[in-house]
Amino acid sequence: MDATRWMREALRLARKGYGRTSPNPMVGALVIRGDRVLGRGWHRGPGLPHAEVEALADARRRGHRVRGATLIVTLEPCSTWGRTPPCTDAILAAGIRRVIVGAVDPNPRHAGRGLTLLRDAGVEVHTGVLADECAALNEAFNHWIVHRRPWVIVKAAMTLDGKIATATGESQWITGPRARAHGWYLRRGSDAVLVGVETVLADDPSLLPRGRQPWRGWRVILDARARTPRDARVTSDNQADRTIVVVGPNAPPRRVDALAKRVTVWEAPLDRQTSRAGRERLDLAWLLDRLGQMEVTRLLVEGGGEVQASFLLGGLAHRVAFYYAPLVLGGADARRAVAGEGARSWDEILRLRDLRWRRLGPDLLLEARVEPPGIAAPQEIHPGMPESVSGPATNAA
Repeated sequence: MDATRWMREALRLARKGYGRTSPNPMVGALVIRGDRVLGRGWHRGPGLPHAEVEALADARRRGHRVRGATLIVTLEPCSTWGRTPPCTDAILAAGIRRVIVGAVDPNPRHAGRGLTLLRDAGVEVHTGVLADECAALNEAFNHWIVHRRPWVIVKAAMTLDGKIATATGESQWITGPRARAHGWYLRRGSDAVLVGVETVLADDPSLLPRGRQPWRGWRVILDARARTPRDARVTSDNQADRTIVVVGPNAPPRRVDALAKRVTVWEAPLDRQTSRAGRERLDLAWLLDRLGQMEVTRLLVEGGGEVQASFLLGGLAHRVAFYYAPLVLGGADARRAVAGEGARSWDEILRLRDLRWRRLGPDLLLEARVEPPGIAAPQEIHPGMPESVSGPATNAA
């Protein structure tokens, strides 16, 4: 049996849950006998049956006997009660003979428990098939389940020289339709989208993904002085109940009270480290802890430049999605995608790894993992474009 082939099919099924399963992971499963698929399943959302149970039920609906069959699943079956019963109980009750698993449960309290339970009951268990791909599928969930903080992606669309607006704040769509569609795709897969108040004042964004599928994520506005307008889209549309405005302890009470009539308002403590310019900085670590308590597993940070810098240079970001348009704005005072005070020495520079470049129409997308400041530099740094840049990508949205 080609376990790798079947695990790739299970991964394809798991991805159908994108943007739907949080705070649960995306999981796909197959019930097979020989080279024949008896049933397919994937996790569709919190409180609904897990992928293994879906696959077993699908096989039975098709009139197949599952006793003695093999189960392929991208993540270790759960062995404890949550919103649903343990999947290990369903597997044993079905008489499955062999279970092939991609990634082990990332929760240290449960890792390997389901596998041991199945082995002790006489089930043949194999692990590690496409383990890296299966783990990467749920990197946000894996981080949240261990640290109880969201996995943070910093997203920015900019010119080739890293600018997002003129010195006067004038801006417009920088990237083309396919890049924007990919950005909406990232929103849909996130539990919360965050911007600073300057972005709200300049652009009045909705921060909602496009498409017919309902999205009940949170919109988070960093607004130390409670300057968010009461008629902004994020405070006045039909999803205002899913907007959180994060203010500081010095915000004018009258403005805070006015906002609280329309949206949720949190008062965050100030960061102890103040900027050279004397601006009030909200404590982002406190905010991530609070969001984690609300089961926000993936946070998409969209701007502006000061906000991006706070997460990136503060060591709070895990990945970046940078869109580059074939434009050059120039100007020392033009607004940058990543602003802030910047690194004061080479040791503080932020490094990216696991780079992936994609073409989206005329634009380029760079997706990469962030290494915190202070990590030792690799032996070789290649400042130019990678030799292999993928061709035009399909519209991910």
